[in-house]
Amino acid sequence: MENGSEVKEFILVGISDVPEFQVPLFLIFTIIYLITLVGNLGMIALIFQDPRLHTPMYFFLSNLSLVDFGYSSAVTPKVMAGFFPGDKIISYNGCATQLFFFLGLITSENYFLAVMAYDRHAAVCKPLHYTTLMTSSICTRLAIGCYVYGFFTSAVLTGNTFILHFCKSNVVHHFFCDIPPLMALSCSDMHINEMIVVYIASFNCFIAFSIILISYTVILITILKMHSAESRQKAFSTCASHLIAVSIFYGTVIFMYLQPSSSHSMDTDKVASVFYTMIIPMLNPLVYSLRNKEVINAFKKVINGKNENLGSLL
Repeated sequence: MENGSEVKEFILVGISDVPEFQVPLFLIFTIIYLITLVGNLGMIALIFQDPRLHTPMYFFLSNLSLVDFGYSSAVTPKVMAGFFPGDKIISYNGCATQLFFFLGLITSENYFLAVMAYDRHAAVCKPLHYTTLMTSSICTRLAIGCYVYGFFTSAVLTGNTFILHFCKSNVVHHFFCDIPPLMALSCSDMHINEMIVVYIASFNCFIAFSIILISYTVILITILKMHSAESRQKAFSTCASHLIAVSIFYGTVIFMYLQPSSSHSMDTDKVASVFYTMIIPMLNPLVYSLRNKEVINAFKKVINGKNENLGSLL
């Protein structure tokens, strides 16, 4: 992307410039990233290995874990490097690449959340037709659609951002290349660009959140008709976990993207961004999977199998 801008590289301010906080923050984010790495890649491996988890629900969970790992990896390593002197610089093309992959993967997650809600709706409300509604070919097409539309949206938004001229400064008041702090550096007329961001973000959030809301409304009605108290409690627990994660995800995304850049406080944006770039990818394996008895049993099976192999070797 060559837009005639004088800026050839950007300087990421980072999360904090207080010297006393550099080492503790580096350790905290290293631990968060390691948990994210182990949790999401471990979940993918577990679902791939155990035939009992080869169902639509876990197929989408494995894709969600892949997306979480991907967009966390697009941001967190550079954040950790930024705690060292001289590592706050990112090239113009590197900044565009980071933004492209981050937006593509987080938009894909947006639609995976919607697809997962529809999958649960089909399983709870139409159990007799579930196998015909969620065949392997349909699941594959839904997953491909999430990725294709996610990266198509990212291409539009990334191009919309880097077509601007950055002549005010090259200091990004954020810990990664994101749309609001980059637009704050532009000396171009950003009215149309801001409207494009708001319209696309609004459309994506509205479509996905509407699917989630409708799906879980119907699920709730179905649950209330259940006669078994144990079944109702189990279903309510699953819905509560999903809705908490959805609320955090959409709350931070709406806060970040559905307001004009003039209304942004960069320090407040940093706190919100930490949640959806680092905390949510770390928590998702716990929220969506590790509370599930089938996943726990599959994990125990792997551990017991390794113990048996180790015992036979000894």
